[in-house]
Order: sequence, then structure tokens, then C-alpha cells
Amino acid sequence: MPRREIISGNWAFAEAMRQINPDVVAAYPITPSTDIPMKFAEFVANGKVDTNFVTVESEHSAITACVTAAAAGARVMTASSANGVALMHEIFPIAAFFRNPIVFGLVNRSLGAPINIHCDHSDSMGERDAGWVHLYCEDAQEAYDSAILAVRLAEHKDILSPVFVCQDGFITSHSFEAVSMLDDKTVKSFVGERDADLPLLDVDNPVTYGSFAMSEYYFEIKRQQVEAHRNVLKHYDSVAREYESISGRFYPKLDKYRTDDADFIVVVMSSASGVVKDVVDELREKGVKAGCLRIRMFRPFPAAEVAEVLGKAKAVAVLDRALSIGGTAPLSAEVKSALYDAGAHVPLQSCVYGLGGRDFFPQHAMEIFADLQKGNIRAEERYIGLLE
Repeated sequence: MPRREIISGNWAFAEAMRQINPDVVAAYPITPSTDIPMKFAEFVANGKVDTNFVTVESEHSAITACVTAAAAGARVMTASSANGVALMHEIFPIAAFFRNPIVFGLVNRSLGAPINIHCDHSDSMGERDAGWVHLYCEDAQEAYDSAILAVRLAEHKDILSPVFVCQDGFITSHSFEAVSMLDDKTVKSFVGERDADLPLLDVDNPVTYGSFAMSEYYFEIKRQQVEAHRNVLKHYDSVAREYESISGRFYPKLDKYRTDDADFIVVVMSSASGVVKDVVDELREKGVKAGCLRIRMFRPFPAAEVAEVLGKAKAVAVLDRALSIGGTAPLSAEVKSALYDAGAHVPLQSCVYGLGGRDFFPQHAMEIFADLQKGNIRAEERYIGLLE
């Protein structure tokens, strides 16, 4: 039966994994995603799933085992964070090229050095061009729902792309909150069974994976991956609406909070959006037309929709929880590009916040909105909460 429990973001993702019952999970735990494979290992040990749980000696081996299993035709899931994600970097583009529909619980953590176990988005942003879909969750409920939805999205015949389901380390992953969960039968019916195209284990129709491609073919193959991500933008809403029909919860590519008539909009991802939304409500009570645009889908980037939301604003601030050292912060760069392509000349302030788990308080959001209202916008990035 459907139920509501107080659980963490990590346990919510692991519970979704239990209900999905993937064929293979290969993992090498790392903070703050450790709870996901640890909890799932309990389900395996207690006989609650019949998943082949592969214990390996490194994150690199974990993602390699996942790619091999997915190529064989298995439904595959895993999880990691930070330097573990970095160690997997070599294999991520291979998973995307093989069109492996792996669902990956990425619990965001700062990428050392210096060593820091707390949240920022440097790990996932380092993989933004690896060919994976990126979904960023605001809370534990969304992490649970996104894990289930991602299976259908990844395995869609017009997509066949691996998916990162991202949540903020410790802020979401270890905080306990009420999460509404579907019954097992409903989840299993929604995800169905994987119907793999060209699996390695189909011995009657032999195929080769990992072949060498010269310049005569390489460019065309990469273009096919581009088309697959365009299909994500095309088919995402229908999958999300189907999930809404069984859960009552709809997750759009963009979470538009009071943006319809907003003069001043802050763009943000993941858990910090709650702080911004509270400040938006406070400013609205004072007569300020403030709004918050939360980017849920970062890859593929829904540029046209972003430009449509922001194009009529008087000023915009974009909050990045990651640096691009020597360049423009990742989310800011995407938003600027989207506005430019749409011919929308909106003043935009790029802001970096929360690195290494630095707190982001309501007064920070209030200061950002105040600067937008005053027209105090600089060409260089602003660093929010930086100690002077």
C-alpha cells in the first residue's frame, strides 16, 4: 500500500531502488552517498530484492561493471559522489555512447582538493558534457520520485541515455523529512521490464561493443547522441505526466515559482531554491515582483523555455554552486547563452555560493534581490557568503 514515512534523501532513493528491483547494482560507497548502496545492500541481504549486487574495489570498477551489465541487457543502477564521480570520469562518456540507460544517484559533494565532504555541484558539473541527462532535486520526495521516473526516461526508445539524479549532499541526503511512497506493485507496473535493444547476451543476434571508430564514423555517432538529448526535451513531459497520473506529483523541467509577472528573478538549482522561494514570498508581501526559477533539468538544457521565462524580467541573478575557474560559472553560462540566442537583453548577475557546504541564508537571497532592484549588476561574478 502507499505509505508516508520520515526518511532521508538517501534512504528515499534506496527505497525507490528496492521497488524498481534492478537486475544489477555495482557500487563502491563514498560520503555522502554511502547510505544508498549501504541501505540497498540490506535489501539484498534480507531477500527483499533479487538484484545482483556487485562489490568492487573502486568507483572506476563500479561504473565499468554497470556499463558491462547494461550492455548485456540488464537494468542497472548505482550511486556515488565527489572524487568517486571523478574516478568514474573515463567511463561516463562510454556509457553514454553505448546508450546504456543507467540510473545514477549522484549525491553532490565538493570535489577535492582541499578535501571537503560537504555540498557543492563541482562533481556533477564536471560531467556536464559526458552525454548524461542531469536532473537536480530540491528535496527527498523529489529524489524518490525522480529515481522512478528516470528509469522510464532513460529506457525510452528515442532516448536511451544514462541519467544522473542529483541531490545535495547532507542538506538533502541526510536530512529526514516526510516522503510519500507508492506501493511496490504500482512502481513495478510503471517501470515495467527493460526491453533492451541489441543486448550482448542475445547470442542469436551477435553484436560488438567498444569498437574503434575512425573519423569516417565518429562525428556521426556523436551527432546521434545530440539527437537523443533533443528527444529528452521532446518526451520528458509525457513521461512526467504519466508519473503524475500514478503519484499525483508532477516535476517539470523548470520549476517556475511566481515568475509569471516577476520583474526580478533568481535562478537556482536543488535545495537552495527553498530559501529563495521564502524570500520571494516575503518580498511579494512588500509589493516587490520577485520570482524564483529552479532549473530541474540541466542536461539537456531547456534553453528556449528558460529564455521564455526570463526574457521579460527587468533583471536576473543566477546562483551557481560550482566554479568554472578561469571561465563563467556553469549555470550562468547556460542562462546567458539561452537569453542571447533568444535576443533577450536582460541584465544578469552571475553569483557563486555555497562552495564546500557554505551556508546560504535568507539574508543572502534578500541582498541579491536588493541589488537587482537597484541595478547593481557587475560584469564579474559575485561570491555570496565569502569571508572578507
